[in-house]
Formats: sequence, C-alpha cells, structure tokens
Amino acid sequence: MYLPRVRGAIRTGPEMTVCRLTLCPAERRARKVIVENDQWEWIVNFNLTEDEEMLKALVERFVRDHYDHESRRSFQARAPGFSVANWRTLGDIGLLAGPLPQDCGGLDIGATGIATMFEALGYGLVVEPVAEAIVLAARLFLTGANEPLRDAWAASLLSGDKRIALAHAEREFRDDACWVRATARYDGDAVILDGEKAFCVTGSRADAYIVSARSSGTPDDQHGVEFFLVPADTVGLTVTEWPMIDGIYAAALRFTDMAVPVSARLNGDFTALAEVEILASLARSAEALGIMRRLFADTIDYLGTRTQFDVPIGSFQAIQHRMVAQYAAIEQSRALINLALVSAQPAAFARAVHGARAYIGEASVALGHEMIQFHGGMGVTDELAIGTGHMRMLMLSRWPDAPLAALDRFVDLDSAIACDLAP
Repeated sequence: MYLPRVRGAIRTGPEMTVCRLTLCPAERRARKVIVENDQWEWIVNFNLTEDEEMLKALVERFVRDHYDHESRRSFQARAPGFSVANWRTLGDIGLLAGPLPQDCGGLDIGATGIATMFEALGYGLVVEPVAEAIVLAARLFLTGANEPLRDAWAASLLSGDKRIALAHAEREFRDDACWVRATARYDGDAVILDGEKAFCVTGSRADAYIVSARSSGTPDDQHGVEFFLVPADTVGLTVTEWPMIDGIYAAALRFTDMAVPVSARLNGDFTALAEVEILASLARSAEALGIMRRLFADTIDYLGTRTQFDVPIGSFQAIQHRMVAQYAAIEQSRALINLALVSAQPAAFARAVHGARAYIGEASVALGHEMIQFHGGMGVTDELAIGTGHMRMLMLSRWPDAPLAALDRFVDLDSAIACDLAP
C-alpha cells in the first residue's frame, strides 16, 4: 500500500465548506473539503510544519554534537547501555518533554511530531531509550498517577534526572499482553506485591518501575490487573541486569512480600496501557524507518567505493536491482506511517499503526540482511554502523511482540471498523 503525496487545493465556489477533522492528538494533517451536492474530497499535506522542521533539526544537532561510532560503542560497553549524561541533555533541550501531555508539563508534539522525532533518532542510531522510558513508561505514569504522586516525579522525569521503566512482561506472556501472574494483595494502607517480571526492557539503573500485578482473576484474564509505581530502593525488590541484543541492558525483577502504599497505584488498567502502547509502537516503527534509511545510505556510499574487476560493485546490475527493492521497502514503510498520521479516527489510527508495525518489523530485518551481505563479513562486526543498526532493528521487530501479533491486531481492528461502517 502506498499513500501518495498530495499537494495543492481544490478550487470551488464561495459556498465551499471546509471541515477539519481531529486525527491523532494535536494533528491537522488532512482536510475534508465539501465540494457540492455532499460530494467531498481529501486534501492531504505531508510537508512538515515549521515547528516539526525545528524538532527534526534539534535531534540532528544532538546527534552531531554527541554521537559518533566510537562514542556509541563506549556508551554500550557497560550498564545501562547508554549515556546518562546524554539522557540529561535530552531533558535539557526538551526532547524528553516532547511526547508527553501538556497538562503534565510536556509539549504534546502529537503523532507527527513523534514520528518525525524518532525517525531522526533512528537515523542517528541514538541508543538512549526514549520510546520505552518516555513514550511508554513516563506517559503511562503521568496520565495515571494521582496528583501528589505525579507532582513528586514529573519535573525530574522531564529533566532527565530520573527515569522509570515498565515492568509488565513475564516469562510466559508470549505475545499476550494480558498475561500477569504477579499478585497484589491489599493490607490496610499498603499493597503487598509478589511475583517476578523477567523482561523489564531499559530497566537497568532505573529510579522506579511501573509494576503490573493481579488483584483478581486468572493469569490470562483481561480484568483484575493494576499498575503500581515501585521505587528501585523498595525493600523486597531484587533487580538483576542483563544485556539485550541491541546493547541496552534490561532488568529482571523479583519481589516477595513487597509493600508499597496504596497511593502508589495508578488509575487505569489494560485500556490505559493499550492507548499508550499505540504511540510507543508508532515511535518504534519510525525509529526503525530511520535506521533503515541510515543503513541504506551507508551501503550506497560503500557500493560506490568498493571495487571488483576495477569497477565499483554498485555498477553491477544485480546489486542495483536489489538496492532498488530495498528502496521500495523504505518508501512503503514511510507510506504506512503516513497513513497512520492521516487516519481520521482513533480506531483507524490504531489499525494503521499496527499495520505499519507488522510490515516494518519484517521489512527492516530483511533490509538489514541485504545491507550486511553487501558489506561482507565486516557487516556483522561492531566496527561499522551496519551491524549496530541491524541489531537494533532486530530488537524493534520482536519487542514487545512479533510482527504477526501486530498483524493479528490489525485484522481484528479492520473487522471491527468494517462492522461499524456496515449499514
């Protein structure tokens, strides 16, 4: 599926009525123009606004000032797998506040801003976990915490002085976001938590964790799960760090008879998590698109300098055809993200995000394989950005679930939307 870039306007008489539709948060990407006799057409604009261009330039400036291949390798040589100083810098320049709601102190840059920001972060191969720690964990916390708890943490989260991580996935969850075996038992003014969270991505050295636990129901029940903010120094909490394929350190949490105050409970259940996860999925897909573009650009440069038979290997027709196929995959990935950004209703937006995730999850890994093969053996080493970028794309393609799980959600929403539109 390819969404063309449409520019210009529809000329009509003075009776023309323009209806602006609310898309994703703060988005105004499409206009439904009534021409005559209740006939309408869409005007779609994919050009970045001035603010979005400034946002993109800000990320690019951050990459130029703080990143090269050797510094990236040094960041990932030890836990937590990224630079704490860079994390604070992201807070100082406002990028951590960008994806967060305005009523919580954020800038609420909207879906297009998130896609623009994360594509630029991906192109720069930035290793700081902005998607998981900000778009997912911090947004879930700030939108669900009671006012005293939110006020105690909001400023430090926005500045980068503190960081929280979502501890939700367990060993048996297997693409089932509802699976929670950890338990929560109320005891007066406290809640007693028991269980473990094996896959707390970006949980290394986090200041607090959003822990999901079940107060009722079976492990696979969609109801009965609550979320609690647990500081990292809470008595009864054991954190074990372990490195993931992309160099970021995750954490495995174990807790037995761990007591937290009732005020640490967040409002909302799986519905709140699912809403935040949609934006996080958009961020991951945009980041993967940026990495795809980076690996493609680096390979183009290499094909122009590597020679065989006294000519650049980029002049071989077979290689040109394979590169064209990957260029088409990049453009289709961008088109699917654009489709999400112009979707008019929340259900259509979620459906488009799932569709983009399902496609990009597979296409990005395939592109990485091709770029590695063009480079030969050195493509799999950490001496080049090719290997680093490919490992990050592998992580993005499989977390928090496989592309097929995203495709299932796409199909389910497609059926639901079709039922809603049926006469």
